[in-house]
Amino acid sequence: MIKVLVVDDHDVVRSGLTALLTAELGIEVVGQAADGPAAAAEAERLGPDVVLLDIDLSGTDGITVAAGLTERLPACRVLMLTALDRPGHLRRALDAGAAGYLLKSTTPARLADAVRRIAAGGRVIDERMRGEERAGPSPLTDKEAEALRLAAAGAHSREIAAELFLSVGTVRNRLSSAVGKLHARTLVDAVRIATHHGWL
Repeated sequence: MIKVLVVDDHDVVRSGLTALLTAELGIEVVGQAADGPAAAAEAERLGPDVVLLDIDLSGTDGITVAAGLTERLPACRVLMLTALDRPGHLRRALDAGAAGYLLKSTTPARLADAVRRIAAGGRVIDERMRGEERAGPSPLTDKEAEALRLAAAGAHSREIAAELFLSVGTVRNRLSSAVGKLHARTLVDAVRIATHHGWL
C-alpha cells in the first residue's frame, strides 16, 4: 500500500482528496493536516510514502514544508497540488525537492496516477506546466523576497523591520533593491510583478 498524507488548508478539499484517494486500489490515506507546521509534524509521526501538499498554507507555506521534508525524511516524496500556475512557483517547488507538481484542476485519475508514479520514484509535472520548470530564476535574493512578501501582505517598513529584527533603513534598502531589480515603477508594481512570476 502507498501511504499518503493529505495537506490542504480547506476542509472540504482535504476531505474530498482523502475520499478520492481512499477509493483507489493500493493507496491508503494515513493522515491529514491543515497547515504547514501540522504537515511537518504529521509526516514525521506517520512516515508516509507521499505527501500531497498545497503551496498556499498558513503557518509555513508548502514549498518551505517540502524543503524540510526532503531534508528530514528523504524516503518521503512530495507531490504539490496547487491552484498556482506560475513558473516561479513550479521552479521553487522543484528546487525544494518536490517530486511532482499538479494543478488542482487535474482529473481524479491523473492525481491517482501521479501518486503511484511518484511513490515508484518517478517525477510528474502537470502537462499545462511542462517546460515552465526551465523559466528564469527570480532576480531577488531571499532577503529581498522576504521583505517584499511582507510588504505584499500590507506591512509597512517599520513593521517589516520589527518582524525581521532589522533597521528601517535596511528594510527600505532591500525593498528599493527589489523594485530596481524587477524594473518596477513603485513598490506596488514590484509586488505585482513578483507575484505574477511566482517569485514570492
